[in-house]
Amino acid sequence: MGEQTEAALTAVFREEWPRLIAAALRITGDLQAAEDAAQETLLTALDHWPLQGIPDRPGAWLMTTCRNRARNVVRDASRARQRLASLPPVPASAATCNGAAGIGAAPQIADDELRLIALCCHPALSTDTQIALTLRMVAGLTTEEIARGFSLPAATIAQRIVRAKRTLRQHKVALVGDDPDIGDRLGAVLDVVYLIFNEGYLPAGGGSLTRPDLAFEALRLACLLTSLRPAEPDAWALRALLSFQLSRWATRAGPDGTLLTLDEQDRSQWDRELMTDGIAAVERARIGPRGPMLLQAELAAYHATAASFAATDWAAILALYDELLGLQDTPVVALNRAVAIAMAAGPEAALPVLDELVSHPALAGSHRVWAIRADVNRRAGRTAAALADYDRALDLVRNDAERRYLAGARQQAGRQPGRSSTQKRG
Repeated sequence: MGEQTEAALTAVFREEWPRLIAAALRITGDLQAAEDAAQETLLTALDHWPLQGIPDRPGAWLMTTCRNRARNVVRDASRARQRLASLPPVPASAATCNGAAGIGAAPQIADDELRLIALCCHPALSTDTQIALTLRMVAGLTTEEIARGFSLPAATIAQRIVRAKRTLRQHKVALVGDDPDIGDRLGAVLDVVYLIFNEGYLPAGGGSLTRPDLAFEALRLACLLTSLRPAEPDAWALRALLSFQLSRWATRAGPDGTLLTLDEQDRSQWDRELMTDGIAAVERARIGPRGPMLLQAELAAYHATAASFAATDWAAILALYDELLGLQDTPVVALNRAVAIAMAAGPEAALPVLDELVSHPALAGSHRVWAIRADVNRRAGRTAAALADYDRALDLVRNDAERRYLAGARQQAGRQPGRSSTQKRG
């Protein structure tokens, strides 16, 4: 297969994966059969595209092939006539929500990808299982990629996904039916959409700094959630958070793929339409209680709307982290708060907090706690300690783009002191 054909197939299949799963699930009524049909569609494309060329509409080609394969599965099971006769029409996918266009727009309903997320977040499944199943079925992540995110063996994640499919089969859960009522699952749905975004914004492993297919799909789903549940503040908060984060997408890496920190990014290139959407969405979110999602959106707003890095209001950011820590006393929140302390009060004030966090069991496999302490030690003039921390971070980091960045930071720290950058991740 030529490189162009292979790249095209990889890109379109990754983008179409959740829609293929949802379409096949509507026909087969079984999640495992739907996944098998989607994977066999990929194999069919691998056979045909190198010989026949890339179709004019590759997504439509894959969808048609997948639906045909799923119907064959039903026919092979001698249920074709009864099953096909009872199938409801496939609804049109909701339009992608870009920028501020969706603020106040009419509700977009009957989106198969959102239905699929709601199915994966079935109350019969544990939270961890909901997340793993959604990352597999909706985000299209491999078992190995999901395992990296959970810091668990791939075999454990594989077993978790198999059990989830079995549970849904036992509960006779199907995608067909009326528009999804996700009210009792909204918290889980928001969590998995955010996790999909995180894997796209900065993948846990691999050679790429970003996966735009996942990051922007998460924003589309967040926009859809605000259309379906316009009175839910947390849905608006998630939309605001993702819009603010994605507003600086184009400036997060240099031409050679090198990670650029916030102080290095060209703010004139930030997406003003997404920033406007974030501002409008966070205002909608403020009609509700000040929960963790709203606080994270407000933190992102301070970074996105600062006129320059020097103008960032670190005191206000630290106050928000204090508030967030009161609601979510987790090591990750504490680590981010330590960054704010270092920026607002100086590196010496943050070091005692970081010294405790590097020994926290939940951060044992995280490179970021060591990278942050390395940078803070460097700023404090403790070069030897900084180099040791960079070495530890380099041992743990799994994303190649981050590894290159940390190696460069370590090299620079060994030569001379410089300004802080680790905590200013784009």
